[in-house]
Amino acid sequence: MANCLIAQSGGPTTVINATVAGIVKANQLNPIYDTVYGGLNGIEGILEERFYDLTNMSDRENQILCQTPSSALGSCRYKLKRDDDKDYQRLVDIMEKYDIEILFYIGGNDSMDTVDALSAWAKKNGISKRFVGCPKTVDNDLMVTDHCPGFASAAKFVNAVVVSTWLDLNVYAPETRPEVFILETMGRDAGWLAGSSVVSGKVDILVLPEVDFDKDLFLAQVKKVMDEKGKCYVVVSEGAHYADGSYLAAAKASNDGFGHAVLGGAGNALKNMILEAGVAPRAKVQDLSTAQRCANYIQSKVDVEESFKLGQSAHMRSMNPEYTGQVVGVVRKPGKEYDVEYIAGPANEFANHVKNIPAEWILPNYAGLTQEGHDYIQPLIMGEPDLIMENGVPAYVVPYYMQVK
Repeated sequence: MANCLIAQSGGPTTVINATVAGIVKANQLNPIYDTVYGGLNGIEGILEERFYDLTNMSDRENQILCQTPSSALGSCRYKLKRDDDKDYQRLVDIMEKYDIEILFYIGGNDSMDTVDALSAWAKKNGISKRFVGCPKTVDNDLMVTDHCPGFASAAKFVNAVVVSTWLDLNVYAPETRPEVFILETMGRDAGWLAGSSVVSGKVDILVLPEVDFDKDLFLAQVKKVMDEKGKCYVVVSEGAHYADGSYLAAAKASNDGFGHAVLGGAGNALKNMILEAGVAPRAKVQDLSTAQRCANYIQSKVDVEESFKLGQSAHMRSMNPEYTGQVVGVVRKPGKEYDVEYIAGPANEFANHVKNIPAEWILPNYAGLTQEGHDYIQPLIMGEPDLIMENGVPAYVVPYYMQVK
C-alpha cells in the first residue's frame, strides 16, 4: 500500500480539524494507506517536506482534535500558478519520495482551485498522483455543496453574540440612552455569516454584500427604527459595498496573497455615517474578527459531525484509483427533518465561483431574510458536542507544526 497526505489551507474554522480526524479514523478502520501524513502549513510546507505522522492517533487525541480550533496542521496563503511547472513538479517529486499516492486538501475557494489545478496538471503530464478537496469556510460561499463545514459553528457563535449584546444594548431605557449597536461579521463576497444572525430574532437592519449599499436608504431605515424603539441593532458583512464596487470599509489592502482585498472597518463606517447624520446620538461597534472562526467553546454539533463524516467520505471514495480532481460536498435531503448526504463533484465546479444568498431570500430595505433563509440556517446551528475540558477550558491538541522542530 502507498501513503496519503492531508493538508489545510486558507483561513481556519472551529471544525476544520474534524475533517482531518475523520480521514485518520477512516484509515484506522479501513487501512487503505500505510501512513497518513499531515502536511504542515499547506502546499508551502509540503514543498519544504514538512510532515507529521498522524497514522496511529489515539482515540482520545482524535476526539480532542475534533474540538481543537484553528488549523492543527498549520495553514498557508500560497498560490500555485497554473503556468509555472516548477512547484507542480517539485510537489510530485516529494510525493514520489514519500510514496504518497493522494493529497487530501482541506480549504476554501482558492484551495479547491488548487485541487483542480494540481489534478489537471497531473492528467496533462501523465502523472498518477491524485488530489481531492474537502471544503471548509465560514463564508459558506462554495458552489455545489449545500453548506460548508465551519459555517454552522460560526453562525451559532454569531447568534449567541447577537442575543447577548442585544440584551446589553437594552439595559438602559431608550428615553435616557438612545443607541445603535453595530455587529460586523466576516464575508467578503457573500453575506451568509451576517445573514445567519437573523435567526436570533433581534436584528433590525441587515447589510449584505449581495445588495449594493444605499447610504440614504440605510440612514432612513435606522431613523425609522430609532423613532419606533429608541434602539437599533445592525449587522453588517465586512464585504458590504457601494454600486461602484468600493467597500464601506475605509481601509483595505489590495492583496492577501490571492489578490483579494483585506477588509475590516465596515461597522465603523456605518457608525460614522449614523453619527454624522444625527440619526442617533450614540453608536457602538463590535467587530467579531478572529473570534467568529475559532470559538470552539460554542461549536455546532451538526457542524462537527458533518465535518468528521465528510473526511470519512473523502477517504472512502479514494479507494477508487480513478478518484481525483474531486471535492466532497454536503447535500440536504428533502423533507421536514434535517438530514444530509455526502456527494462529490469536479473541483472546478466548486472553485472560482461565489455562492451568494439567493436574491429572493433577501428582504427589501435591509429588513433581513425571508422564512426560507431562516429555515436554511436554523437546523445547522443545532446541538452542542460534549467538550473534553482541561483546567476549566476546552482541551486542544498542541498544533502539529509546533511539535515538529
